[in-house]
Amino acid sequence: MLLWVILLVLAPVSGQFGKVQNCDFNITFGVSYECLNLMKLQRSIDFLWDPLPSRTYKSIIFLQPPWTTVFRGERVNLTCKGFGFYSSQKTKWYYQYLGKEISRETQKNTLEVHKSGEYRCQAQGSPLSSPVYLDFSSASLILQAPLSVFEGDSVVLRCRAKAEVTLNTTIYKNENVLAFLNKRTDFHISHASLKDNGAYRCTGYKETCCLVSSNTVKIQVQESFTRPVLRVSSFQPISGSPVTLTCETQLSLERSDVPLQFCFFRNDQMLGSGWSLSPKFQISAMWSKDSGSYWCKAATMRYNTTSNSLRSWIQVLIPASHPVLTLSPEKALNFEGTKVTLHCETQEDSLRTLYKFYHDGVPLRHKSVRCEKGASISFSLTTEHSGNYYCTADNGHGAKPSEAVSLSVTVPVSRPVLTLSSAEDLISEGAKVTLHCEAQRGSLPIVYQFHHEDAALGNRSAHSAGGVSISFSLTAEHSGNYYCTADNGFGPQRSEAVSLSVTVPVSRPVLTLSSAEAVTFEGATVTLYCEVQRGSPRILYQFYHEDVTLGSNSTSSVGKVSFSFSLTAAHSGNYYCTADNGFGPQRSEAVSLFVTVPVSRPILTLRVPRAQAVVGDLLELRCEALRGSPPIMYWFYHEDVTLGSSSVPSGGEASFNLSLTAEHSGNYSCEANNGLVAQHSDTISLSVIEHSGIYSCEADNGLEAQRSEMVTLKVAVPVSRPVLTLRAPRAQVAVGDLLELHCEALRGSPLILYRFYHEDVTLGNSSALSGGAFFNLSLTAEHSGNYSCEADNGLGAQRSETVTLYLTGLTENRSGPVATGVTGGLLSLAGLAAGALLLYCWLSRKAGREPASDPCRSPSDLDSQEPAYHNVPAWEELQPVYSNVNPRGENVVYSEVRIIREKKKHAVACNPRHLRNKGSPIIYSEVKVASTPASRCLLLASSAPHR
Repeated sequence: MLLWVILLVLAPVSGQFGKVQNCDFNITFGVSYECLNLMKLQRSIDFLWDPLPSRTYKSIIFLQPPWTTVFRGERVNLTCKGFGFYSSQKTKWYYQYLGKEISRETQKNTLEVHKSGEYRCQAQGSPLSSPVYLDFSSASLILQAPLSVFEGDSVVLRCRAKAEVTLNTTIYKNENVLAFLNKRTDFHISHASLKDNGAYRCTGYKETCCLVSSNTVKIQVQESFTRPVLRVSSFQPISGSPVTLTCETQLSLERSDVPLQFCFFRNDQMLGSGWSLSPKFQISAMWSKDSGSYWCKAATMRYNTTSNSLRSWIQVLIPASHPVLTLSPEKALNFEGTKVTLHCETQEDSLRTLYKFYHDGVPLRHKSVRCEKGASISFSLTTEHSGNYYCTADNGHGAKPSEAVSLSVTVPVSRPVLTLSSAEDLISEGAKVTLHCEAQRGSLPIVYQFHHEDAALGNRSAHSAGGVSISFSLTAEHSGNYYCTADNGFGPQRSEAVSLSVTVPVSRPVLTLSSAEAVTFEGATVTLYCEVQRGSPRILYQFYHEDVTLGSNSTSSVGKVSFSFSLTAAHSGNYYCTADNGFGPQRSEAVSLFVTVPVSRPILTLRVPRAQAVVGDLLELRCEALRGSPPIMYWFYHEDVTLGSSSVPSGGEASFNLSLTAEHSGNYSCEANNGLVAQHSDTISLSVIEHSGIYSCEADNGLEAQRSEMVTLKVAVPVSRPVLTLRAPRAQVAVGDLLELHCEALRGSPLILYRFYHEDVTLGNSSALSGGAFFNLSLTAEHSGNYSCEADNGLGAQRSETVTLYLTGLTENRSGPVATGVTGGLLSLAGLAAGALLLYCWLSRKAGREPASDPCRSPSDLDSQEPAYHNVPAWEELQPVYSNVNPRGENVVYSEVRIIREKKKHAVACNPRHLRNKGSPIIYSEVKVASTPASRCLLLASSAPHR
C-alpha cells in the first residue's frame, strides 16, 4: 500500500528525472538545490524498486535533543526507526540500569525519558537496536556531543554549566588543549573526518573555589557508506560484446537518504560524461584496445565524502576467424587407394587453437597446434571417403567452421542384384509387379537396364545409392526370366536371372436375388446368388449384409453359389458377396433389399402451454407410429371428423396445430397408414366448459392405416369481469346498518376466489363454485367511499367496476317531515308491488306450473336445496340494492331500488336478477351523468316508481 502511495506522489515529478543528467556534479562547489531534491527523489525510487540487501538492518534510536548527556531534570525524546518507511508503528522499548531491565510497548515509535541508563528499541519487522546510554547528570559542568558522527558531518560539542560555574571554557582532545572558547559554549567541527576521532572534555571555574572539569565524550567518526566494489559482467569479454560495470556500496541506515554519485575510470581516464546518480555504466561493445585497469569512485553530494574501489583488470579476447580447408592433390576425381591430405589454418595470432576435421558432419580426428602452422591430416581413399569435408578452429571463444570441400572417390560397379516386389513364385494376372536392380558398390552415377528374355524393358540412371525400380501390370505374356545390368563407365555388370510365373485371379462376382421385386414383405424367404465368370480354383464365396458376414461357401469350379433366409425388418439394406481364390477377395456390386413393415398403432399426444387448456390456447396434436416402413400418412380426427392429414416421407411423427375455442372440447384420435394396414390411436378427450367430443389421428404409409387411441382434452375458461352488488336494509343507508356485498362473475371455470375491497383495502375473500360470493359489513362513518371486488380462477384475476356508497345521517337534521312523508309513500308503493308479486307466485305454484326461473330464490341459495315456502306475508320490508350497471366505465350513474325479501324462517327474498324475466322488482331508478367526483356517489332518494 505504501509503495502505491509513494508512486502516486512521485508521478507528477517523474518527467523531471531527465533533468538530473544535466545537473553539475561538482564535489568541490556542490550542486543546486533543485538538482539535490531531484537526486533524493530518484534515490528514493531506486531504493523502492531495488531488491532488499541480503543482510537485515537493526532498529536505530535517534535522540531529540541529540545529546547523550543532559542535566538531571531534563527530558530526551527517543525515536525508533526500522528498515522501511513506517512512521508510526508499535515499538518495543528496553531500559536497563544497574543490572535491572524493564520493557514496555508504545503505539508509536517515540518515547520520552528522564532517567540515566541503557536504552534499546525494536521496531516492527526489524531486529533489536544497539544500546544507547543516556546520562542525566547531576554535575555542575557537562560536555554534550551527538550520538553518531559520520564523515563530512558538521559536529557541535556543547559545554554547559550550572549557575555556580563560570564559563571560561577550554576544550581538550585526548588531554591536549584543543581550543579556548572563553564565554562561548559551542565548539564546531565543520567537516568531520577520521582525524577527529578522540576523547573530548571541557573545563570551567566555580565561583567559590576552583577549576571544574566536565565528563569525557568519545568521538568515533563513521563512514557514511562502505568502500565501493567494482562488479564486472565479464572480466574476459569477447571482442565486440557489451560489458556492464557496477559500483556497489552500502549506505549506513542513518544516512540512507543521502544521495550518492558515481564515476567510472579506465587506466585513470574517466569514462562517459563523468559523475552520475546511477551505480551502473554500460559499455556497448568491448574491443582489444579497451583492455585495461578499471575502477570506480563513489561520493556523497552533501558531505563531499569520496571513496575509491580497488582496480580490476579486464582482458578483451579475440575469437578465432573462419579457417580455410585445402585439399591435396587438387583433383575432382580420385581413385581408390590414392593418398589425400587435408590442411586447416586460421589468420589470427592466438596462443593455441584446436582444429577438428569433419566428413559429412562426422568428426574424423582433432589436433591442437600453434595457429601459425595450422593443422593437417592424411589418409588413403576408399569408397567410403566420398563426400563433403570441412574443419573448425577454436581458441577457447567458440568454434568457427570453414567452407566445405567436396571429395569424390571413383569405384567400378559391383554385380547388381535383381529382386521382385513379391518373393512368391505365383503372381496373379493384373497384379502390379516391381523389379528392383541395385549394385552394392560403385561410384555414381550408375545406369541400370532391365531385360525380359533378352528383350530390353527400359533403363534408369541413379545419382544416389539404393538402385532403381520399374513397375508394370502383369498379363499372361509376362511369364518368363528377367535380369538387369549396371554400368558406371567401367563396363556393364549383369545380375542373376529371376523367373516369374503369372496366374489368373477370380473376376468380379455378380450378386442376384431370387425375386426381381424391389420390395419384399416381412416374413418372406429370399435367396442370394453369387457367381464369377473367370478365375483359378478353388474359390471361396462369402455373403454380406451391411458389411456383416451372413455365411460362406466354396466351390472347385467356376459357377454360382446361393444363400437363403427369412426376412425381418432388420434385413433391409445393402447386400454384396466376395470371391477369393488366394489372390485377394473380389467384391460384387451392392444390391439393395427393402423390407416393408406395417405400421404399429399410433400414439396421440396433445400439448398445450399450461396444465389446464384455456380458450384461445394453441393446441398441438402429435401422432406417431413407433414401427412401420415410411412413407407414413397420418390423419387427425375430432369426434371422427377429419381435421387434417400429414405425410412423413422418412418416418417419425406428424403434428397438427389448432387454436382452441369452446367447440373444440371432446375426443381426439389419429390414424397411421403405410399401405399395409391402418392403425387408429386411442381417443383423447378435450373438455371446454359446456362442450364435449371425441378427437383422434390416423397414420398411413400406404400399406394399411392404423388408428390411435382417443385423447380427451379439457379447456378451462377464464373468469369474466365480475359484477358487484350492495344491499342495505333501507333506502337511506345510515351508520349501524348491515351492508351485504355480493360479487359474481357470470362466466368462468370453477373454483372461483372472490375478494372484496374498500378503497383498494382488502375486506375479505370467499370461494364459490357458482352463484358468486357474499360479504357482510356493519357500517360505520368510515365505510363511506368506493367498493369493488375481484374474481380469480387461476387463469387471471378480473376486477369489477367501482360502486360508491354515501352514508346519510352524519349531520343533525337526519330526518324531517318531508323525508318521513316521502319514505312512507315509497314503502306503501313497495308493499303493494310486493303483494302483487307474491300473489302471482302463489297462483303459479298452485296451478302446478314451475317458472323457468324461480323468482323466489336468493342469489346465495341458487345452488342449495332450500324448500320454497308459500305462506308469504302480505307486506314485505323494502331493501335497497346497489348495482354497478355501467360496465363500460362511462361517467353515468344508474341507481335502482329493488324489492328484496328478508330471509326468515317462512320467507325467502326474491332474486332481482331472475325477476327481470317475470316483471321488474325495481321501484325506483335514476340515471345521472357524474360531472364531479361527488356526483359519482350512489343516489338514494324518493321518486316515482319505476315503470
